[in-house]
Amino acid sequence: MSIDPRVALQSLTAALEEHLAAASARRGEGDPTVEAAFFAVADAFEVYEDALYETFSEVTPLQVFDDEDEDDDEELENVDD
Repeated sequence: MSIDPRVALQSLTAALEEHLAAASARRGEGDPTVEAAFFAVADAFEVYEDALYETFSEVTPLQVFDDEDEDDDEELENVDD
C-alpha cells in the first residue's frame, strides 16, 4: 500500500513540530520525551522519503544517521590517531 507523499510530508512536519516542542521543554540530558520525538522525526522522514521515491522516483538531499553510522565514524577517527 502506497502512502501519498503529501500525507507523509504532513506527518513529517508534525513530527518536527513535536520535536521542537519537546526540545524547548527539555528536562535535562537524556530527556525521554526529546528522545522519543527524535526517533519520531527519523521514522516520519523515512516514510516520506519512501513515499516520494515510490510516487515520483525522487529523493531528498537529507539522510538519517543511526547509531551504527556514529560508531563507524568513531572507528575512522580512532584509526587516524
